[in-house]
Amino acid sequence: MRGRDNYLDHLARVPMFSACSKKELEKIGRASDEIHVDTGHVLVEEGKPGHEFFLILDGTANVLRNGRKIATLGRGQYFGELSLLDRGPRSATVKAATDLDVLVLGQREFGGVLDSVPALSRKLLAAMASRLRAADTKALAH
Repeated sequence: MRGRDNYLDHLARVPMFSACSKKELEKIGRASDEIHVDTGHVLVEEGKPGHEFFLILDGTANVLRNGRKIATLGRGQYFGELSLLDRGPRSATVKAATDLDVLVLGQREFGGVLDSVPALSRKLLAAMASRLRAADTKALAH
């Protein structure tokens, strides 16, 4: 793997994983696969069920909604974290704008991590509740 500490630092910045200890982040990292993706490859497709989380280690990807580019993601950014919790439809298409190196964590592998570290489930629930509360507050302000 590229820089083990490097991707652990990036994982720690994902709101869902922010309460995790270094040991828990290492378990998540070990359950993940580092893969190379060629320019132009579609990683996830809008409307299709999601099964994995992606963390960009190197390169850039475009986020498209209804065929229109809405964002560009780069090193340290991520997408698909909610797919670890459900198999809901993807809210956007993500396509490699350059060659990419990504860390991929599948739903099944993530479930194995949760089974082996039960306390992690409570931390994840707390982090997701905090994120939902912040989203509600933002929605009420508008």
